[in-house]
Amino acid sequence: MLRSTALAHDAVPQTRTPFALRCLGALGVVFGDIGTSPLYTLKECIRTAGSAREASLFGVLSLIAWSLVMVVTVKYMLFIMRADNKGEGGIFALLALVPSKLRARRTTGVALLVVIGAALLYGDGAITPAISVLSAVEGLEVAKPSLAPAVIPLTCAILAALFWIQRHGTHAIGKLFGPVMVLWFATIGGAGAWQIVRHPVVLKALSPVWAVRYFADHGPTGFLILGSVVLAVTGGEALYADMGHFGRRPIRVVWLGFVLPALVLCYFGQGGLLIDDPSIANPFFALVPAGAFQVALVILSSAATVIASQALISGAFSLSRQATLLGYMPRMTIKHTSQETEGQIYVPEINWFLAIACIVLVLTFQASDRLAAAYGIAVTGTMAITSLVYYVVIRQTWGWPRAIAVPLLVLFLGFDLPFFVSNLFKFVDGGYVPILIAVGFIIMMLVWSKGHTLVVEHYAKQFPSFEQLLPELDTMLVARVPGTAVYLASREDHMPPALVHVASRSHTLHEHVILLTVHASDSEPRVPETERFEATVLAAGFYRVVIHIGFSEQAPVQAVLERVAAEHHLPFGPDDVTYFLARLNLLAGGAGEMNRWTETIYAFLQRNSVTTDRYFGLPPRQVIEIGTQIDL
Repeated sequence: MLRSTALAHDAVPQTRTPFALRCLGALGVVFGDIGTSPLYTLKECIRTAGSAREASLFGVLSLIAWSLVMVVTVKYMLFIMRADNKGEGGIFALLALVPSKLRARRTTGVALLVVIGAALLYGDGAITPAISVLSAVEGLEVAKPSLAPAVIPLTCAILAALFWIQRHGTHAIGKLFGPVMVLWFATIGGAGAWQIVRHPVVLKALSPVWAVRYFADHGPTGFLILGSVVLAVTGGEALYADMGHFGRRPIRVVWLGFVLPALVLCYFGQGGLLIDDPSIANPFFALVPAGAFQVALVILSSAATVIASQALISGAFSLSRQATLLGYMPRMTIKHTSQETEGQIYVPEINWFLAIACIVLVLTFQASDRLAAAYGIAVTGTMAITSLVYYVVIRQTWGWPRAIAVPLLVLFLGFDLPFFVSNLFKFVDGGYVPILIAVGFIIMMLVWSKGHTLVVEHYAKQFPSFEQLLPELDTMLVARVPGTAVYLASREDHMPPALVHVASRSHTLHEHVILLTVHASDSEPRVPETERFEATVLAAGFYRVVIHIGFSEQAPVQAVLERVAAEHHLPFGPDDVTYFLARLNLLAGGAGEMNRWTETIYAFLQRNSVTTDRYFGLPPRQVIEIGTQIDL
C-alpha cells in the first residue's frame, strides 16, 4: 500500500497572516450581518412597542444592549466558539464533535436537529440580503423624498448585481471589505456618540432594570417586543460559522474592542434622537444632518449591506458543500473562485435560488418594516438548536459535569426560547416565509439522505466484494482489452454496478481496472495531504484507490489518479483511460422501503443533481454511463 505526499493544487494554504490583518479581514466578513442591524432594529422595536415615550424607549434600549452582551458576547464569544472542529465553526462542525454513536443514524436524534438548523439558515439566507439592502436604500426617502418611487427598483437592481457577480468570487473585492466596514462602524459609532453627548440621559438605559420595568409595565403583551429586539443579534450565528476563516481570537478582539461599542453607541444615539422627537420615522438616518450627509450615509449603508449579504451568501455556499459531502443534499456544481483560498467557492444552484427568493421578497413586502415581520423565526430556531447540540458536546464529548452543563443550557435557552416564541406571533405577517423555505430544505435533506443510504445498501447487497466476484470473472470474460478503466464505487465493500454490467454483458474488461472510492469525513473539515489517498494493488490487474477528503474539501480525483497511474506505470493518456459511471434510474414503485411520494422526490433530486463526471471534473469524452434500474 502506498500513501500520497502533498498534492499542491488541493492544499489548504498555511499563511502567517499578521494578527492585525486577520482582525481587519474578520471585520469585513464576519460582522456584516450584525453590523447592519441598526438600520432597522430600533425602528421596528418602536413600531412594535407602539410608543417612543421614555419608559418604553429605555426598556427597548436596555433589552437591545443586554441581548448583545448575553447572546453574542457570553453565549457565542465565550462558550459556543470554543466548540471548533480543527478551527472550523458552524452547525455541521458542531455535529462533528458529537460522539459518533449519537450521530450514527443521519435522520434521528442530534443529526435531525442539525438538519433542521441548517435548513433554517437557508430561510435566513433568503431574507437577510433583502431586508439589509432594502433598509439601506430606504434612506433615500429620508434624504430625498422625491426618490421614494426608486427605492424598490434600485433595491432589486443592487440585489441582482450582487448575485450576478458571485461567479467571479470575492477574492478580488474582498480586500475592500475590511476598510469599508471600519468606516461603517466608525461612522455609526461616531454619529451615535454625538447624539449621546447631546442627550446623555439616554445612558440610563444601560441599566437592566429598565428591561425588567418594560415587561412589568406592558404585561404579557410586552413579551412580543422580543420578536423585534432579536433583530439586533441575528448575526450571532454567522460569527460562529465564519470562525474558521480568521480564528477565534481576532473575532473576539474585534467584537469587544470595536464592533460592540460602535453598535451600542449607534442604538443609544438613535434613542437620544427619539427623546427629543418621538415622531422620527427612521432614527438611523436622522443621526446625521439632512442633505448631503444623509445621501452619503445611504451610499455607505448600501455598501455595508452588500458586504453583509456577501458574507451570508458565501456561508450558504459553504453550508451546501458540507451538506453534499455528508450525504444530506444532492451533488451541486462547485466552482472554486480563488487559487489561494480553498474555501472561496461558488455554487450556482444555491446562488440563483437565493437571488430569486430575495427579489421576490422585496417585490412582495415592499418595505423593510413589513419584511422584518418575516425575519427572526429562522434565526432564533437555529440559535436554540445550537444551544441544544452544544449541550450534547459539553456533556458527552468533553465530559462536563451536569451541575455546570445544565445551568449553562438553561441560561442559553432562557434567551433563545423567548426570542423564538415571540417571533412565532409574526408567523401570519410573514414569518411563514422562512419556515416554508426551511421545510422545503428539510424534506429535501431527509429524503436525499434516506434514498442515498438505501442506494448504497442496495449496491452492497446486490454486487459482491472484489474477493467474491473475482472467481466469477473468469467465467464471464472472453478477453481483456488494452488501456485503463476507472469505475467509481460508493463504498469499498462492493463492486461498482457498472463493472458488473459491463463484464456480464460484454464479456470484456480493460487490462487495468481502478476501483475508485471517494470517502468524505463527517468529522474532519480537512484531511492532511499525507493521508489524502490510499492505493492498493489487487489481483488480476485491479487496483483500489480510496481518496479521503474533509467535509470542507473537494476531491482531487484527476490529480490522485494521475499520481497512481504514474507510480504503477499504467497507461493514463486521453486515449488510454475510460471512466465508467453508473446512471441510476429509479422506478418509484411500491416494492422498496421508501413510499411512492418520497421515492418520487428522491428520483427528481437525483435526475437534477450534477452528474458524477461534472462533479469530479472528469473529461466528458472519456466517460461512459451504464444505466441501472432499482426500486427503493
